[in-house]
Amino acid sequence: MNNFTFGDDTMGYYETIAGGSGAGPTWHGSSGVQAHMTNTRITDPEIFERRYPVVLRQFSLREGSGGRGAFRGGDGIVRKVEFRKDVTASLLSDRRAFQPYGLAGGEPGARGKALVTYSENGRVVSLGGKNTVKLVAGDEITVLTQGGGGYGTPKDED
Repeated sequence: MNNFTFGDDTMGYYETIAGGSGAGPTWHGSSGVQAHMTNTRITDPEIFERRYPVVLRQFSLREGSGGRGAFRGGDGIVRKVEFRKDVTASLLSDRRAFQPYGLAGGEPGARGKALVTYSENGRVVSLGGKNTVKLVAGDEITVLTQGGGGYGTPKDED
């Protein structure tokens, strides 16, 4: 799971960011899906930027984050948000220390990570999996969600 929130005294926002699902004995994992929480959808980028003090700098698949295998794990997501006003942001997520495992010889997916880039000095700091941070206008958070584990021994061309 990748739960991301931000807000101040006047507003708040909460989203769950998709990841990659694991592969199985006859299928590849899916990329950029909510496999870990039911009935959730992320806000459309245009609505997100219109209603909240943010600029969505990147929202894409995290190419190559799924584990290799006879069946590949799905890729995670890259979500980079720049804040236009001071906020408090929190992240509650997993698979930061341990990679999503592969099965039957499949390789693990990439670990997730979250980074803050401070606008004042360009410093980049890892948030870990569970953290709360105060940000000012111009600061950015980049969330790279985990990929799914692969299934089966990878072929040489993978």
